[in-house]
Amino acid sequence: MRGTELRRRYLEFFESKGALRIDSDSLVPNDPTLMFTSAGMVQFKPYFLGLQNPPATRATTAQKCLRTTDIEDVGDTSHCTFFEMLGNFSFGDYFKTDVIPWAWEFLFDVLKLDLKRVRVTIFETDEEAFTLWRNAGMPENKIFRFGEESNYWFAGPTGPCGPDSEIFYDTQPHLPPTPDGEWDDKRWLEIWNLVFMQFDRSEDGTLTPLPKKNIDTGMGLERTAAVLANLRGPFETDLFAPIMRQLEEITGLRYGATDDGATDVAFRRVADHVRATAFCLADGVLPANTGRGYVLRRIMRRAILAGTTTLGLTEAFLDKVLPTVIEHRKDEYPELERNAASILRSASIEEKQFRRTLSSGSVRLTAILDSDIANQTKIVTGEDAFSLFATYGFPIELTIELANNRGFEVDRASFAVLLDEHAKISEGASSRFLASESLVPALRSAGVGATTFVGYAETSGTSEILAIVRDGALVSQAAEGDVVQLVVDMSPFYAESGGQIGDTGGIDSENASIKVIDTQKDSGYWFHTANVEAGELKLGDKVRCIVDQDRRTSIERNHTMTHVLHKALQMVLGDHVQQKGSLVTADRLRFDFSHQSSMTQSEIRQVEAIVNEKILEDIPISILEKPIDEARDMGAMMLFGEKYGSIVRVVTAGDFSVEFCGGTHLRHTSQAGFFKLVSEASSQAGVRRVEAVTGRHALMRTLDHERILSDAAASLKTSPQNLMPAVERLLTQIKEKDAQLQLLVKASSSQVADKLIQAAVVIGTARIVTGLVDASGADGLRNLCADILNKVKSGIVILASVTEEKVAFAVKVSNDIVERGYHAGEIANAAATAAGGRGGGKADFAQAGGKDPALAEQALDAAMQYAKDIVPR
Repeated sequence: MRGTELRRRYLEFFESKGALRIDSDSLVPNDPTLMFTSAGMVQFKPYFLGLQNPPATRATTAQKCLRTTDIEDVGDTSHCTFFEMLGNFSFGDYFKTDVIPWAWEFLFDVLKLDLKRVRVTIFETDEEAFTLWRNAGMPENKIFRFGEESNYWFAGPTGPCGPDSEIFYDTQPHLPPTPDGEWDDKRWLEIWNLVFMQFDRSEDGTLTPLPKKNIDTGMGLERTAAVLANLRGPFETDLFAPIMRQLEEITGLRYGATDDGATDVAFRRVADHVRATAFCLADGVLPANTGRGYVLRRIMRRAILAGTTTLGLTEAFLDKVLPTVIEHRKDEYPELERNAASILRSASIEEKQFRRTLSSGSVRLTAILDSDIANQTKIVTGEDAFSLFATYGFPIELTIELANNRGFEVDRASFAVLLDEHAKISEGASSRFLASESLVPALRSAGVGATTFVGYAETSGTSEILAIVRDGALVSQAAEGDVVQLVVDMSPFYAESGGQIGDTGGIDSENASIKVIDTQKDSGYWFHTANVEAGELKLGDKVRCIVDQDRRTSIERNHTMTHVLHKALQMVLGDHVQQKGSLVTADRLRFDFSHQSSMTQSEIRQVEAIVNEKILEDIPISILEKPIDEARDMGAMMLFGEKYGSIVRVVTAGDFSVEFCGGTHLRHTSQAGFFKLVSEASSQAGVRRVEAVTGRHALMRTLDHERILSDAAASLKTSPQNLMPAVERLLTQIKEKDAQLQLLVKASSSQVADKLIQAAVVIGTARIVTGLVDASGADGLRNLCADILNKVKSGIVILASVTEEKVAFAVKVSNDIVERGYHAGEIANAAATAAGGRGGGKADFAQAGGKDPALAEQALDAAMQYAKDIVPR
């Protein structure tokens, strides 16, 4: 069966059971515990926990997923990093009595599987599941019981969980039947998992029944399509066929045509990694040195390495294969086609960069592997591996892979120690403490309901204290001087998300006055970090929440202008400009966008002019709630880092800007007042970053610049309008004066040189010039030494120069004198030692320093004596 047909049949089957078909979520999950979406249920966790209301009580999806736990195995016949997970879900609707019979119906009535090739497993104490499978028609000898390690599913260290039932398929039917009661993991392959989600696990392992029992299932599309069609693995299916054919075309090789296992492994690795690359880039993940970006960079570089070293692709090829992925999957995942230009651009930049790294680093690694020490031990030391990483940008995974290909091991432990010493822990949101990280399970267990956000319409209102967090623990009250995090039932405070920082303000009760300094959210809870400035606060207290309106308005100016800026950048630079990150605060906005080169001053002025023109036009800002498909039809741009449900907020500035956004905004563009770009720089490869200010911050900056301009003009005794001609005249005068000064210095230096030469002495066969001079730094001493030696042609020059804190020495020896055994470094050291220091250098030139300037003359005498007594003549 073709994979495309399996996907269609699955979704249609569960739609026939009343399930709503829901689009795949992004690979970037709205979940701080996950780096990538790794299962179909990730987007539904708030529904399972009862924190949000689902659009329907039954759902079915084909979810794009990414897992890299087995990345080293990718290239074999079965492992993939990117895959699709087919799922059907119940949010408090149906449970075991429905889902097991439906699974039976789909397997045997729709897919027409041979019962002889199917087995199921259940949790060891799940008698209900056993009975349901048996009643559906599964022979008892095909129902196997296993413990928690095999048949109990957890969404993570905390969160939804429950027993499951897994469905397995016989991949080797040509062999004699497996005896009853025996299990062979190599023969029986899992194709579907039915999770009976009914508990919420806390950090201490306590299982609390969920408000409603739920169903979460997952069937790996690629794996199932392969086994149902009796193929070796996913790479033989129609889901990979176009990619394989394209690789064959650009390499001139045939997949599976020879006994060369390495070639087929490379085909599979490149095919998987290129597919994963396309989907990651489409969802806004860019190659980087940390986090998700690092995972993507590793995937891309493994693809490039396999294509280059094994398939012979000596020139860039990602941009030749990615269009095939986009074309093949654009119908199911239209974001591929929408972002095609940025996908190809980012891939091309990364491949060019890595090929340079690969070229320089490989030369160094080859030298290490060819060294006698490495060949004796067959180990690449941690120091060498770290040197490759720090100096050449060579990833440790690449070092390991190439070393292993030559039969070498890498000392990973030593590398890790060096990397840890080298790394600087970045400060930001990822390192910020949030009580929500550890207290959400406790809040759920305590029955604390989610916060209702009312801040779109209101900036103040009454509420009730639902939870108080102090020192990371739930408490019942707080007093003056405490720093706490408060959870209330209704909050007008915007919680940080989508680049917009959280609100500040006050929360007051009859007995307490509280200052809110930040607002964060997690899993439906709003956490207000606050200082208790007076009085005492208790659980259940009625309070009044008041947002700092001036600060909120400043934030809204910057957020609305971020949208206008986005459109202006596209108008000036091109449609390829897409948001790659943003920060919206009260005093500035920061916007990262896809673009390869720095902006010119002309482009910056054009963007500023467009944004300020839209401010002057007083465009009304409209905020609509629309079904996501209708919003896309309006041309709304999806912003990187935002998550969207079936109903979305669309923020429009007339017909100029249309974007999905969950933030707060102005009512009219004119409220922004004024817009000014203040900086433009590179954020990372293929991404530029601009910062801007609006409103009073833009006004104050402009007034400050005007004052500086006026002060500068006054200093040059001219007007601001004539400042540039005056500056140019001044620069010309300075250049002329500098040239004159250099001539004077040169003439003075020549006179000093002549005077010193006249006082030269001859020791043995060497003519020695010494002197205490007034030279400008080390370069001045070096130049004077050279001038003197140029005049005397043959000899030794020993000079000293004194500052308030130290004495510097320089020694220069002509080549013919060096050949007679004289050494500048030894002479310089003799001088420095006499002045309380030390130094040395080459035979023809050396510099040194002494600690005691008062001993400069004695040091010159010591150097002369050294030349007289020790140096051969």
